[in-house]
Amino acid sequence: MHKFCLLIALTASSVSLPSSAAQDIRFGDVFVSGQHGYHSFRIPAIVSTKAGTLLAFCEGRKDSRSDAGDIDLVVSRSTDAGKSWSSPAIVWDDADNTCGNPAPVVDQTTGTIWLPMTWNRGKDREKKIKDGTSQFPRRVFMTHSSDDGLTWAEPKEISGSTRKEHWRWYATGPGNAIQLQRGAHKGRLLIPANHSDHQDSTKHPYRSHVFWSDDHGTTWQLGAVQEDKTNESAVVELPDDGVLHVMRSYHGNNRRAMAVSGDGGQTFGGVYLDEALDTPVCQASAIRYSWADEGGSRILFSSPRGKARTGLTVWLSQDEGKTWPVSRQIYEGGSAYSNLIRLPDDQVGVLFEKDGYKSITLATFDLSWLEATP
Repeated sequence: MHKFCLLIALTASSVSLPSSAAQDIRFGDVFVSGQHGYHSFRIPAIVSTKAGTLLAFCEGRKDSRSDAGDIDLVVSRSTDAGKSWSSPAIVWDDADNTCGNPAPVVDQTTGTIWLPMTWNRGKDREKKIKDGTSQFPRRVFMTHSSDDGLTWAEPKEISGSTRKEHWRWYATGPGNAIQLQRGAHKGRLLIPANHSDHQDSTKHPYRSHVFWSDDHGTTWQLGAVQEDKTNESAVVELPDDGVLHVMRSYHGNNRRAMAVSGDGGQTFGGVYLDEALDTPVCQASAIRYSWADEGGSRILFSSPRGKARTGLTVWLSQDEGKTWPVSRQIYEGGSAYSNLIRLPDDQVGVLFEKDGYKSITLATFDLSWLEATP
């Protein structure tokens, strides 16, 4: 049914990193709309491999900026901490269909890079899929690389173990997934995702959920499902087998929806809205930068601030996501989806959609700049 591109060829190209006016933030474009045969690029995700290579993923949209149509999943590599990047290479191209929603995670035991993705017919828009009038619902796939992101295995469908029959729309991530590093579920590959639930028509259909692998990617299974009005999400490991689920919200008050698990994502407490995180209805990112025994607990969160997709901001929590007393604006202009990363040189990186989706750009800064907020 599908045609897959398995081998990706890379050609190096340097990217300049101009400083901000304050010379504290450096910006470098990774994907630029209109280049490499694509109308535009959207939906960024980034991870660092065991070798320290940065892999930046996104959707290469062939003909328009639409969420439907001929969309490839592409990757660019950097071996110098984001100073220069390869040209985009194709991970998955299925003719004129839609391949997207990257949610990569690196298995720190094996070094394998796992890449959850979704697929739908290019002619089927989200509304048609949600209405149940498309030929297929959104389907879930997995690929992986064992050679530092140079080549990728043929995508394998995992819908049977990661979605329910009454789910129609589905999105992995988008943004990085995680591997639990401590506690009873150490080694678990935990993937944030979301879907539209059509079992109960009285509820808002969007719901966040998680799925995972406890056998290094051999099998995948569903975890907890959140309440309705939750959507695109990120997960952060907490102490004592905890997981913080940070979710796009449709509750109507421009606050981020949150929930906490004490068992590695098998169950979660009730969803609450974090009053400190004033964000639009938009994907956002959250990562753990360090643990309490690594010089202090630090969790970072990135999103546009306010009601519009502008003013990309990074917040800092030093109490496991309970409060967010520190925040700094990264970029004043148009900014949408983003993905945080702790870079190999310990700087903070934010890969984000910039200036009305004209580019996907990596902003980098020192943690000390964020912590020194006046």
